[in-house]
Amino acid sequence: MTKTAPGSRRASVRRIGFRTQMILFVGTLVVLMLAIQGAYLNQRYAQVIEHQIGQRALAVAKTVAEIPELVAAFDIAEPATVIQPIAEAVRVQTGATFVVVGNRESIRYSHPLPDRLGQRMVGEDNEPALERGEAYVSRATGSLGPSIRGKVPVFDGEGGIVGVVSVGFLADEIEQRVAEALVPNRVLMVLVALLGLGGAVWIASRFKRVILGLEPHEIARRLEEKDAILESIHEGIVAVNAEGDITLLNHAARRFLPDDALALDPVGRPVRDVLPKSRLTEVLENGEAQFDSETWIGDQLVVVNRVPINVDGQIEGAVATFRSRMEILELSRSLIEVRRFADELRAQAHEFSNKLHTIAGLLQLDRPREALELIGQETQVQQRQIAVLKARVADPVLCGMLAGKIIRAGARGIDVDVERDSSMKVRLSGQGREAMLTIVGNLIENACEAQRADGVAPRVRVFFTDMGDDLVFEIDDNGQGVPESLAEAAFESGVSTKGPYRGIGLALVRELCQRHGGEVALEQSELGGACFIAIVGKRHVCAEERHD
Repeated sequence: MTKTAPGSRRASVRRIGFRTQMILFVGTLVVLMLAIQGAYLNQRYAQVIEHQIGQRALAVAKTVAEIPELVAAFDIAEPATVIQPIAEAVRVQTGATFVVVGNRESIRYSHPLPDRLGQRMVGEDNEPALERGEAYVSRATGSLGPSIRGKVPVFDGEGGIVGVVSVGFLADEIEQRVAEALVPNRVLMVLVALLGLGGAVWIASRFKRVILGLEPHEIARRLEEKDAILESIHEGIVAVNAEGDITLLNHAARRFLPDDALALDPVGRPVRDVLPKSRLTEVLENGEAQFDSETWIGDQLVVVNRVPINVDGQIEGAVATFRSRMEILELSRSLIEVRRFADELRAQAHEFSNKLHTIAGLLQLDRPREALELIGQETQVQQRQIAVLKARVADPVLCGMLAGKIIRAGARGIDVDVERDSSMKVRLSGQGREAMLTIVGNLIENACEAQRADGVAPRVRVFFTDMGDDLVFEIDDNGQGVPESLAEAAFESGVSTKGPYRGIGLALVRELCQRHGGEVALEQSELGGACFIAIVGKRHVCAEERHD
């Protein structure tokens, strides 16, 4: 036997549209429920009709058994001559199939067929009436066929049982009456079923519009794609409903939350309990978006955008996206560095092209000694400074960064001098190394880019020490310094004397110094320009010492 693979079954189901599937499912359910309910109600209705006919037969039998002429006829020689006309008259008036009167031996005194008078009554169901005087309804098969009968005893003047009256309706006639009575019910059931199918079509069409005409497998795929996108982006995302309860929190957002906020699942909890400083509730109240707002999440400063979710003019929730301010500043600084580096490479390419042409000319003039001296001049000063750094800076990464800055500054014609008294014998931790590279690198770059008067040779002086509980860096330059009007705002983001799209490095330096137990200050340099002093706590950036 060939088995159908699950995938092919799913594919065949997908080929049937969701609207068609919903119509089939809902319509089948409605028809099935109506069929079950209709069958039950029809059966109950038939039982009620049969019961009513039985009670009707019983009432007619009681009426016949109390007719005085009929009771008196039992004492005459030929009871049938009196009882037969009375019974037939009652049968015609009531519409019963038969009205049979018999004596205690069940001998008939009346019958619809006269030739059966004097014969014994058929059915063997007279005993309760003749023996115990009971009036009841029975179902039995008589000489005319299966029927429902009302049996009542006939009492004489002294209360003795002298006979029995049996009034009946044939079962075939009853079934026909039931069938005729159920015709409106069946018509109503068909109409209701058609109405249910129409309702199924309307519901399916409306639901299809609500889900934007998508199929279930398409909705499932889009939901999976949405989850994958939310978890893959670097920005934190928090969504709340109209009541201010969190409905969505991606992985990036969880990285910003402190451990106590993650002790319980944040989804489903009020946003105020998870993020006390969140302003999403304000967005829910006034419906106004908030862009590029700064707030603290734990110990991290983030830049947040908040927008309401409007559905048909009603605010159904709000979404906040945020990212670390330091990451944004670092990204901006990196972009500026790349642009600056590209400009410098173009300048250096032109300068080295001239030097290469000079060296080529000396070699063609057969002057190799002068060519070698020219090459040596380019490396002697930088090599001496790198050797000094290797002896005074214990951390290799920080030493490498300083060496790179010196080489790069030299290529730009800037003299970077490291003070002889400088010393940094401590080893940095991974996080501390990253912070120090950013702090020192930005300060040296700012000193190299300081504006100078025409004809002034650019100079930068670097001093560092690890004496005491702090690491201290002093970066001096011989530029024009920072104007007094900008001295207080020099460390704010976007404030710079170097043009637009600048003013990021010093803001990042101050933030990193403060986060690592220190501060950064601006003073007047002995060289005539600015002097930046960066102080960082050792315990925040140094690696733990290990003793074997």
